Formats: sequence, structure tokens, C-alpha cells
Amino acid sequence: MESGNRKWMVPFFTIWTGQQLSIIGSRAAQFALVWWLTLETGSATVLATASLVALAPQILLGPFVGALIDRWNRRVVMIVADSFIALVGLWLAYLFWSGTMEVWHIYVVMLARSLGGSFHWPAMAASTTLMVPEKHYTRISGLNQTIHGLLSLLGAPLGALLLSLMPLHGVMMVDVATAAFAVIPLLFVMVPQPKQEHVAAIKASSFLSNTREGLRFVLHWPGMLVLLAGASILKIALMPAFTLLPLLVKDHFGGGAPELSLFEALAGAGMLVGGLILSSWGGFKRKVYTILLGLMGIGAACLVLGLTPANMFWLALVSIFVVGLMISMADAPIAAIMQTTVPPEMQGRVFGLLGSLFSLTTPIGLAIAGPVGDAMGIPFWFRLAGLICMGVAVASFFIPAFRRLEEHKFNESSMKAEPQLESAPSID
Repeated sequence: MESGNRKWMVPFFTIWTGQQLSIIGSRAAQFALVWWLTLETGSATVLATASLVALAPQILLGPFVGALIDRWNRRVVMIVADSFIALVGLWLAYLFWSGTMEVWHIYVVMLARSLGGSFHWPAMAASTTLMVPEKHYTRISGLNQTIHGLLSLLGAPLGALLLSLMPLHGVMMVDVATAAFAVIPLLFVMVPQPKQEHVAAIKASSFLSNTREGLRFVLHWPGMLVLLAGASILKIALMPAFTLLPLLVKDHFGGGAPELSLFEALAGAGMLVGGLILSSWGGFKRKVYTILLGLMGIGAACLVLGLTPANMFWLALVSIFVVGLMISMADAPIAAIMQTTVPPEMQGRVFGLLGSLFSLTTPIGLAIAGPVGDAMGIPFWFRLAGLICMGVAVASFFIPAFRRLEEHKFNESSMKAEPQLESAPSID
């Protein structure tokens, strides 16, 4: 890469690094909260309900939040969202310190943090597109998966360590302190915005009209509709499975907080390794085949995890490592396809809408998984999730629209997809 093309790296990685440091504190706090719920209730239904509450803002507000992000300054959106999440963490620390913490408080906190995240994620994703050259989208997505894995690797053990060293309100204060790493760089680094004429055109239309434009964009993308259908099925199966991991460790394998932290750390290590592989390899020339490889791997590993006897904890650790590795393989190409295909001035609306649609069926899975997990045992749900995941991957391979997911370009005025005859672009 020529030196002239490196100017984007300093501002982007300044903001990006601050975000990752903040996530370390959030992961540690999240581990502490989930383990507190597990010890206090021991209920699959409670854990599923907590996850359901956390998803509500993303599902209900995603399309509308995206339209606002395309109208507003994305840098300001991220500053306000991150600051709001930090204030919620401060309130949580007070509740633990005062001894007034109850289960319903966790629901309120997760709802509020998710509300902030609903604004932050599409704003950061849309900003990345304007800060990073297009040819590096897949590598940046792979790097994100690598760091996501590294943070998962560090977050759970750090949470367990902090729980052994300080009370819960102290762990929450660590989360609040690390939030500063996300906010401070945004105060000094400029974030590129869409062209003024595009923003002016968006503001000239009504808010609901902007939202409908994002919906029309997605509806004219056949491959994405197939991906959404597959993701809807997967979310019913996989999201509840990962939500119930603490109970799998506690009730099936007889473990405690150290074993759960090891479990989550190895999942993070798998994501790290998968991200590193993808960052250097770039995936198959057709990114959809990398996605399918990841889905098959996730399904097979979940099936093995659900079949693992209680006295073979080592096999469960291997399985969760493979799950993490394959999550990187499946997720990163999707992000790169979206960033390459969606015009920058529409990314807030489209990313927000897709985030909502991708999570739309998760509440169904959580509503089913809690009672089923309590009645049938947690391993049963992992076996079911693994079979469903592999079935979706095989079915998707035989659907032409999905295989051509990345081979469409869009006319911004008509929102109609036009076939692109050239082969899918490779990563330099």
C-alpha cells in the first residue's frame, strides 16, 4: 500500500482502538451480570428473557434509527450513544453498591444499553465505509472478528478475575471507566459524512419516506432476502443456544464461574483465529461460499457440543472453539458484502433495517428455548440448533439468488437491482 493511501489509517484506527478498549470493560461487566443472574435464579427462562429484553430496541427501532443516522452527524450519534451507555453502567454500579439490585433492574439496564447500541452500531458501520478504502472492507471485517474474538478471550476471564477481587459494583465501575476510551477519541477525530447533496435530499423527504426507501432497497435485493430468510431460521435456533451457555456449564458439566470463563474464552480464541485466517486469506472469491463454510462449521460444532457427555468437558471446549472460529467465517463476509453494495448515503437506513430484520425471529426462539431448556435439558437445544444450522447451509447452496448475493449493483434512483455480469471482486 502506497504511503499516500495510508492517511485513512490514523483516524480510523484511533477511533476503532478506543471502541475495542471500551468493549473489554463491557465484556467483563456482561460476564458478571450473566453469572449473577445464573446464581440468583438458575432459570433458563430468566436468561432467555434478559436476552429478549436486550433485543427489543434493535428489533423495534432499527429501521427508524437508521433513517435518523442518515440525517444526523454520525460522529455526534456515536458520542451520545456511548455516553448514554456509560451513564446506565453508573446507575447499575449504584444499585449493586446500595444493595437494592433486583432481577428486573437487569432487564431495565439491558434494555437501556441496547437502546444506545441500536444507534451506535449502524453509525459506526456506516462511518467505517467512508473511512476505509473499499478494497480493504473484507480485511477490516476479518480484523473486527479477530479483535471480537480477542475481546471475548479476555473479557470472560477478566470478568471472573474482577469478581474474585472486588464486589459487583466495582466491576460495573470498570465498565464505566473504560467507556471513556470510546468517547474521547470521537471528540478530536473527524468522521467523514455523506455528501451534502445526499444529506440535503434525505432531509427534503419525510422521515417515513426515508424509512421506506431503505425498505425498498432491501426488497430489490433478492440475494439479501434469501439471506434474511435463512438468518431468521438460524436466529430461532442459535441465539437461544448461546444464551443458555451458562446453564450448560453449570447444570450439565457441573462447572462454576472459572469454567464458564474458560468456555467463553475459548469461543473468543476461535473467533480470533478465524478472524486472523480471514484477514490473511480473504475468503473464497465468492464470499457467499465462505459464509456457507462458516454455517456448516457452526452447525457441526453445536451438534457435537449437544452430544458431549458430562464427563468429557474437554470435548465441549474443543467444540466451542470451533463454533467461535466458524462464526468469524460466516459473519465477516456478510459485513463486507453490505458495505460494498449499499451506497454510503443509505447505509444508516439499510444497516439499521437489516439489523432489525436479522433479529426479528430471535424472540420466538428465546420464548421457546427457555421453557424447553428447563423441561428437556440444555444439551437438547444445542443438538437441535446444530441440525437446523447445517440444514440452512445446505439449502442455501442450492438457491441461485443467494449464490448471486454479491453480484448485484443498485440504481440509487430506481432502487432496482441490475445484474452485474463481471465475476465477484476478489480482495487485493
